[in-house]
Amino acid sequence: HQDEAQANAEPVPIYAALDLGTNNCRLLIAKPSRRGFVVVDSFSRIIRLGEGLSQTGALSPAAMSRTIDALRVCANKMRRMEVARARLVATQACRLATNGAEFLERVKREVGLELEILSREAEARLAVAGCGSLIDPDADHTLVFDIGGGSSELAWIDVRGAIDKTVPPLAGSGPLKSARLHAWTSLPFGVVTLAEQFNGRDVSEASFEAMVASVAEQLKPFEASAQMTRRLDGRRIHFLGTSGTVTTVAGLHLRLPRYDRRQVDGSWLDVGDVRAVTSGLIAQTYEQRCAEPCIGRDRADLVLAGCAILEAMLRLWPTERLRVADRGLREGILSILMAEDGFPKGS
Repeated sequence: HQDEAQANAEPVPIYAALDLGTNNCRLLIAKPSRRGFVVVDSFSRIIRLGEGLSQTGALSPAAMSRTIDALRVCANKMRRMEVARARLVATQACRLATNGAEFLERVKREVGLELEILSREAEARLAVAGCGSLIDPDADHTLVFDIGGGSSELAWIDVRGAIDKTVPPLAGSGPLKSARLHAWTSLPFGVVTLAEQFNGRDVSEASFEAMVASVAEQLKPFEASAQMTRRLDGRRIHFLGTSGTVTTVAGLHLRLPRYDRRQVDGSWLDVGDVRAVTSGLIAQTYEQRCAEPCIGRDRADLVLAGCAILEAMLRLWPTERLRVADRGLREGILSILMAEDGFPKGS
């Protein structure tokens, strides 16, 4: 009967989400399933679109042409998979660059893809929507963070909706049903900006501490307005990280011979483990970091900048546990598009 029902059922549409960041171009193509969605194709390439942006204020010709090449691959995949609905977004590099909008016009002209520049708040909310199912429902508060290439999104989730009932609950299921977005910020730096400022290639203990101090300084205004330290006193909290930094740290901690999303996504790390990985990386040379299978040459000059951003957050809001999400913005986009179209059916 099931086969018959499937034969009579209308074909399931294919959806796509594209995230063009400062460092990475990522595409996810999926179809709805009974429990969310199934990925049917994906693509990820480090394009370093924001290279040199902090010095010049503009996207460079080399970075733009690398990005156009990657976007062509994405456009071909979407055509081949006959995508019915898509949302294609650009983040910090295009938000900041004086020629960001002009570049997206060029993309539309040359590649046929229409990208929108995502606001900082929309980016923070979509990251939460994408990894919300990994929030521990037994926690009181969770810091969901996404350390990007050119910006870092931080969102304090009030898991039980206990702080302020006037804040509407986040649209979501599972642990997010009664959760509220209590405070969020988007910081105008990420691994690329920090690595360019402090030389991420050759990092000593002293220069690592300088990076941590610089980030700590920039976290102060957010802490002053959100007053999280006071609110968290005696509460159960955990961090949930969705970014290359935490997935890399998890891969190194698990000593994976090659990166494996299935072992990393949803895994828990003790903060002691995170700090042990960081110390190990500081002790290594740039070439040794390049040789690490979960880092590679593409990220070897960026990984410690990410660790410094994470360390600054851990010092400000001490927690013992960190959960790792190899999911985020794109998954958030897909789940929202599908929900708008009434998937999963009958839920």
